[in-house]
Amino acid sequence: GSLIEQLTTEKYECMVCCEVVRIVAPVWSCQNCYHVFHLNCIKKWARSPASQAEDGNSGWRCPACQNASMQVPKTYTCFCGKVHNPEWNRNEIPHSCGELCGKKRQCLDCPHLCNILCHPGPCPSCPAFVTKSCECGQTSHSVRCGQSTKIRCSNVCGNTLNCGKHSCTQVCHAGKCSPCQLTVQQVCYCGSNFKEVLCGSKEEFSDGFGSFSCQNICGKKLNCGRHNCKQVCHPQPCQLCPRLPQVVYRCPCGQTPLSKLLELGCVERKICTDPIPSCGKTCGKPLSCGSYEFVHTCESLCHEGDCRPCSHTSNIYCRCGFKKKVNFLGAFLFLIAAITFMCDKRCNKKRSCGRHKCNEVCCVDTEHKCSLVCGRKLNCGLHRCEEPCHRGSCQTCWQTSFDELTCYCGESVIYPPVPCGTQPPECKKTCTRPHDCDHPVYHSCHSEEKCPPCTYLTQKWCMGKHEVSSGQLMYLNIKQFLGLSRFRLLNVGDCSPRVSCCLSWRALASESWFLIGKLGLYCHKLNLIFFFFRIAAISIATKLTDLQLGDSVEISRLITKKEMKQARLQCDEECLALQRNRRLAEALEIDDNSDPFNIRSSGPKYSDVLKEDARKDLKFVSDIEKEMRMLVEAVNKGKHTKKSHCYPPMNRDHRRIIHELAQVYGIESVSYDNEPKRNVVITAVKGKSICPSNTLTSVLDKEMQSRPPPPIPHYKQTDKSSGSIGLSKPLKEEPVIDYFDVQD
Repeated sequence: GSLIEQLTTEKYECMVCCEVVRIVAPVWSCQNCYHVFHLNCIKKWARSPASQAEDGNSGWRCPACQNASMQVPKTYTCFCGKVHNPEWNRNEIPHSCGELCGKKRQCLDCPHLCNILCHPGPCPSCPAFVTKSCECGQTSHSVRCGQSTKIRCSNVCGNTLNCGKHSCTQVCHAGKCSPCQLTVQQVCYCGSNFKEVLCGSKEEFSDGFGSFSCQNICGKKLNCGRHNCKQVCHPQPCQLCPRLPQVVYRCPCGQTPLSKLLELGCVERKICTDPIPSCGKTCGKPLSCGSYEFVHTCESLCHEGDCRPCSHTSNIYCRCGFKKKVNFLGAFLFLIAAITFMCDKRCNKKRSCGRHKCNEVCCVDTEHKCSLVCGRKLNCGLHRCEEPCHRGSCQTCWQTSFDELTCYCGESVIYPPVPCGTQPPECKKTCTRPHDCDHPVYHSCHSEEKCPPCTYLTQKWCMGKHEVSSGQLMYLNIKQFLGLSRFRLLNVGDCSPRVSCCLSWRALASESWFLIGKLGLYCHKLNLIFFFFRIAAISIATKLTDLQLGDSVEISRLITKKEMKQARLQCDEECLALQRNRRLAEALEIDDNSDPFNIRSSGPKYSDVLKEDARKDLKFVSDIEKEMRMLVEAVNKGKHTKKSHCYPPMNRDHRRIIHELAQVYGIESVSYDNEPKRNVVITAVKGKSICPSNTLTSVLDKEMQSRPPPPIPHYKQTDKSSGSIGLSKPLKEEPVIDYFDVQD
């Protein structure tokens, strides 16, 4: 009725397009939930990926009840499905044909069809009356057709139960009668034990000798009347006495027939109690204590009854087969000892995880499964792997948050479910965190707690408070000295107050995130140019992130020719000698890689800094030089033009030693990876790499031998009146720190 009213007044909305369903619009009605949709809307919905069932093979789902259908509706029909494209009639229900519905009702046992006009929604219950019997079938009643309630009378059922002996005592009920609940007493086959079972069950079956086996020795008298049955409680009659004369044909050991013994004068047996004649031979029956390879036999003479315990010894191996011991016990004790004997050897094999050892005593396992919990941190960095210890990488963290993950300002949102370890979303809005200064903020919203330095350009004093420079970054503090226009590296005597100002570049260099400039030396000896230039503050601010990652900035366009000339150093005598040798080599057409004057092989020159570092760890330097010499010899003797060696991760001081030694040996050296796993890879090139005649360790040994003994400490009198003597403290030299490890 509600559907008819809403469709007639055009107040019913389609769930797909949320528009009103018009009287003349083609529609489709779901036969499960009876919702009405526009025909075109349901066609589009059925073809969309969102409508497909989860398994992908059950068709498309109804938007309202999620009932899956295989066929997509194509034509516009009335509600009963008889008429295609029904025409609208003012006196009839919209989208109906005006004829009798005629559809089968939902009730399964109702044979009558729907007798009202074509309508939306489910068909009403059947109004007809029929005669139905009760559950037990003893009485009949007139009820409405399609009534779901069962009819039950007050009479006792009375049907025969499964046992076939008793009747059902329940009141009129539906379905089959319950099994008989009465119990009967049963006796075992040998008659010594009893038990109670349900009447009509399979256990109630009896073959006339009993109903079940008690698993004890039967014990009944045999047909001879003198011996008892030694079999386990059994259903059939007991066997004949095994000692009857008509049953026994051989001696107790089974080697000689009794007929042959009778010929030799033995007495013939009359009854089962008469002794069985013995043949006098060795019994020879196999005993149970032997192994598959060596069978132990009874050594007694032919006898009746059980054999005596074995007098032989046996080797018992532990279960893993590593150790053995000698057994002097009988058969039964031999089996017990074989089961319980274990050696004390621990298994050294790796478990299935590849991380832990088995360590089981007397191990016989073939798979060596690891029973420990993995415990490694997952990719989220918050939780640990709870699976058994395994090989390879752990699975992705299965923990999920159902809270929204937002950036700091809340503009960018990741909606749940959010996998564990997900980083906050990137936000392009300006940072809204509180800052130390009042300058405008130019960086975006970020998830880090600390904001990047302020890049606002301001005015700052130099270190010596001599002059103010404009256009300086806010975060540079007062360690600003790039603004001095008359800076000279080698000649700073013209401004004595500015010496400390200009030479404070080391203090500024300690700020690892700040780029000072590009340094170089130019002379005929090293073919390098030493420059010290100031860089525009804006260039520093824009390239700061790239410089932290190890990139460089081209500053050749920021300097002038005058500054280039002023920064050039004067050559000394050694530079002039090398320049003269180079000119002579060019005149004589001698290759630069050759060494005609034996200059390179005359002995390497180690820097004082390298010697000082080597004295701190001589063993490390000795191992490094040994590896470099072996690498150079291998590349010079081998077929390959290059050979490389990778050192394990080490600290920065050790890497610097390797770089400086590599220059002496003519070896290429490069650092890879980030801290703390940063390592050095050296590469020797044939014809270029050499082994110096004097190693660094040998040079240090010679210096130690030629060094004079340490001087006696000088004491001075500090107080003449008291006569006390004090030891003057030596001046503490400031350590030289190399902040520019170019190779590393």
